[in-house]
Amino acid sequence: MQSAIATTKCSLNPWETDNQIHDKNIYLPWTLHHQLSNSPSTESRSLLSTLFLYPNFHFLTLRKNKKMVELKGGTRPPWVGLGAAVWVQVAAGNGYNFPLYSHSLKSVLGVNQQQLTILGVANDIGENMGILPGLACNKFPPWVILLIGSFCCFLGYGVLWLTLSRTVLSLPYWLLWIALCIATNSTAWFGTAVLVTNMRNFPLSRGTVSGIIKGYAGLGAAVYTEIYSVMLHDSSTKLLLFLAIGIPAICLLMMYFVRPCTPASGDDSSEKGHFLFIQASSIVLGIYVLITTILDDVLTLSAPVSYTFLVVMVLLLMAPLAIPIKMTFYPSNHSKSAKLGQEVGPANSSDQENSNKDNTEPLLTPSSSAANLGSFHENDYMTDVEMLLAVGEGAIRRKKRKPRRGDDFNITEALVKADFWLLFLISFVGIGTGITVLNNLAQIGIAQDMNDTKFLLALFSFCSFIGRLGGGVASEYFVRSKAIPRTVWIVVAQVTMVVTYLLFASALDGTLYAATLLLGICYGIHGSVITPAVSELFGLKHFGIISNLMGLGNPIGAYLFSGLLAGHLYDKEAANQHSSTCLGPDCFRLTFLILAGVCCVGSALSIVLTWRIKPVYQMLYAGGSFRLPQSSNH
Repeated sequence: MQSAIATTKCSLNPWETDNQIHDKNIYLPWTLHHQLSNSPSTESRSLLSTLFLYPNFHFLTLRKNKKMVELKGGTRPPWVGLGAAVWVQVAAGNGYNFPLYSHSLKSVLGVNQQQLTILGVANDIGENMGILPGLACNKFPPWVILLIGSFCCFLGYGVLWLTLSRTVLSLPYWLLWIALCIATNSTAWFGTAVLVTNMRNFPLSRGTVSGIIKGYAGLGAAVYTEIYSVMLHDSSTKLLLFLAIGIPAICLLMMYFVRPCTPASGDDSSEKGHFLFIQASSIVLGIYVLITTILDDVLTLSAPVSYTFLVVMVLLLMAPLAIPIKMTFYPSNHSKSAKLGQEVGPANSSDQENSNKDNTEPLLTPSSSAANLGSFHENDYMTDVEMLLAVGEGAIRRKKRKPRRGDDFNITEALVKADFWLLFLISFVGIGTGITVLNNLAQIGIAQDMNDTKFLLALFSFCSFIGRLGGGVASEYFVRSKAIPRTVWIVVAQVTMVVTYLLFASALDGTLYAATLLLGICYGIHGSVITPAVSELFGLKHFGIISNLMGLGNPIGAYLFSGLLAGHLYDKEAANQHSSTCLGPDCFRLTFLILAGVCCVGSALSIVLTWRIKPVYQMLYAGGSFRLPQSSNH
């Protein structure tokens, strides 16, 4: 057991927990588990496998206050958290509801289009202001993050409801702007809590998990449209009341289940099938919501039929929870421990049996310090376990070095990297222009003689979901099979967006639907591809804050393209028509042409970034599976 304890000690020494290590218990940080489980060396796998066989082996998450919190073990907890994350992410889609109540706000407040688009910018700033959630996710458990998000939701949408329902009259414009920021900032708290937690719980399937979580967030608008039509009877006032009370209630119910767990090692043969089930159920949900929205828009449905549609939608949202339920009632024939034990082989199995008789006998044959030191000098790419054992035995002392691409970066180290700013500008262009269209979707539809824009929002939401889910799955497949950088799909998306904005500008018959469909897909691809790319280039240690810093480009783009550009040009054209409401293709034509030009620049930046990071992906995914680089010891 001495080599196992040495490995554990060298990882725990910085947190002063040596007194927790004794013959009857082994404590190991989950970050060290990542390194051991993903190292290709036989020694790493054997060490981790033997530790799993030890009856009193625990994973720990370590915090700055040096307190240790034991992580939930087993194979079910990550799937419980992922199932609960689906509901939280749908709740996090509340920012997409702005087109559903923006026309009512415009009427009640008596503002022009530019002032309304500035409110839309507040919507986007709140949605993407994730610096505080990013910092908090490394200091507090997920339930605290979700609780703060619930409070923001209640406070912000509560103020908007008071205004729209005329319960309180004459609230100043600036106060409503701040209230909308606070309301949609709940999205950042909800999204950070579930995304960071699940990315860490499934470190070997980041693209797939990102696609699923981001996909359900994209479906949120379609789900809310269904609720808005069926349950709330197209009432903007009732919608805001639902957002103020219903969303916090859902998140408070789910926050117990969103928690850090022992990370999924990827060895479970049923894991791929579980992901496929969640993806298939989400696709069924998306198609179902789109079809029922169309039926409700075209036909006059009775109340029982409408509520039946709503109940079926809720059941489809619960589908991911079927996985942990199935794992409870129909456990696998071979547990994870048994499976790992088979990988160790007979020799190590006999070692474990002997260790029960004599606690002083080592679990593995320890490597000598001299051998580890020699290996260190001969090969800079020594295995993680060799390095850990050498440090634990005092043979070498690890020196702090600057992180390389793929290592764990802190905030200041990431901010000085060209890759960060290229990703930031790509997000600024791709998502910022997409948000511009989303914020003005109701006015775009009215300008092209489509008064009921619920279907446009449902179509955008469904296609955004397809882009998020498909972008995550496709990028994960090609990055593992051919080590192709994920950002290749951003290149494809931004080139397609150029064509899409030209379609919008043409305003030909039928192009509004086709352009909305294409834009939704491209917008979704950005969300599901940029997120895992950030974790692969800059690591998971500070993933929450770095990814949220990346998202600041979105509201900046929305302010420039929507608040200053689209709103100004719309009001100018409306003034030429001597009306407050602009009609005809000229209302947004120049805006779309400018957005097409901006996306041409974004396409070029995406190509440059893809070319720069290609060697990183060849290193990370050599052999078809992800390998975590060595920590840079921040």
